Amino acid sequence: MSQTQAPIDEVLDALSRGEIDQAEARERLLSLQARPLGFATLDLDRPRRCGAAEVIFAEGKTPEQVVAIVRTLREQGGCVLATRCTDEQVAMVQSAFGGNDQLLVDALARTIIVGDPPAPADAAPVCIVTAGTSDLPVAREALSTCVAYGQPAELIVDVGVAGLHRLLGRLDTIKRSSVVITVAGMEAALPSVMGGLIEAPIIAVPTSVGYGSHFEGLAALLSCLNACASGIATVNIDNGFGAAVMACRINALAHPNTVEAS
Repeated sequence: MSQTQAPIDEVLDALSRGEIDQAEARERLLSLQARPLGFATLDLDRPRRCGAAEVIFAEGKTPEQVVAIVRTLREQGGCVLATRCTDEQVAMVQSAFGGNDQLLVDALARTIIVGDPPAPADAAPVCIVTAGTSDLPVAREALSTCVAYGQPAELIVDVGVAGLHRLLGRLDTIKRSSVVITVAGMEAALPSVMGGLIEAPIIAVPTSVGYGSHFEGLAALLSCLNACASGIATVNIDNGFGAAVMACRINALAHPNTVEAS
C-alpha cells in the first residue's frame, strides 16, 4: 500500500521547467486529490494525509466496480487491498490483473492484495491471537491487512480460555509484541484474561461466533467493552481490518526507527 509523492513531484518539476503553467499545474494537482468514477469517488490524497492508501471494502460492489477501483488505485503506485470479497469479485480481479501483478488471495479472510506488498518493517510483529479456530476468518483479515501495510505479524490460533494452558504456553511469544489483537466470539473472555497477563496494548475483536443467544456477536462485543482488565480497546464485531490498521499504527510508533509502509 506504500505510495510515494512521485505524481506531485512530477507536476512541480514540470511547472519549474516551464512545461506547464500555473493553471494547468493547479488542475493536475487537484486531480491527484480525488478521482470520480461515477459509482465512487476515490480519495487519492489519503496517503499524504493519513499515511495509508484507501482500502476497497468490496461488499455490495459489483466485480466490475472492484476492478475499476483497483485499476485506479494501482495507477498511484503501491499494492491495493480489497476486503470482504466474493468469489466472483476475486475471479474478475485475477483475470484483469493476474498477468502483470502479483496477487495474494486469502479465501478464508475474503481478501485480495493486488501488487507487491511492502517488505515487512524491521519491528516486533503484531501478534494476532484467536480464541478458537472459528475466529480464523476475522483473524486472517487482520493478517492480510498487516501484510498490505508492511507490518510484520504472527498468528496464534485456538488458545481460548476453555483450555487456558494453551494460552500460557504461548505467552513468551505474545510478550515480544508491541501490540496484540485478540479475536474471540462466544463470551469473548480472551481479551480480559490477556489484559491481566501482558504489558502491551490489546485490541479486542469480538466475533459473531457462538451458540444460542449470542445475538450475532453482540454478547461478545459487550464482554469486550466491559472488560475489567485495563489497556484494552475494542473494535466492532468481526472488524479484523479495523483492528489491524490500529495495530499497525501503534507498531510503527513503537518502532520509530522503522518506516511504516502503508
